[in-house]
Amino acid sequence: QVQLVESGGGLVQPGGSLSLSCAASGIIFKIMAMGWYRQAPGKERELVATITSGGSTNYADSVKGRFTISRDNAKNTMYLQMNSLKPEDSAVYYCNADPPTNLAPYDYWGQGTQVTVSS
Repeated sequence: QVQLVESGGGLVQPGGSLSLSCAASGIIFKIMAMGWYRQAPGKERELVATITSGGSTNYADSVKGRFTISRDNAKNTMYLQMNSLKPEDSAVYYCNADPPTNLAPYDYWGQGTQVTVSS
């Protein structure tokens, strides 16, 4: 059974840092495109960053230069290093796995982890 489990969320002051992790099981992790999404109260879920199986990355303009997405295939884990955090970064952050199109037509999601940026 496919399972994605996020961890590392919490409360941090503006300008601070947090590191999120997404541990994957039940999938062939190394061939999966992965990503982080977030959803704040009253807002739609939005893409934060993605990383392909080959290691190519993309970032939302709002986090570019502050966040870094990475993966460790030996640990079946994806990471999001968040620096210079702002109050508007507060949201539930979700892990996403996107299989190759020829393997599955749908994505997998974790349960989310709360990030709160406040003084």
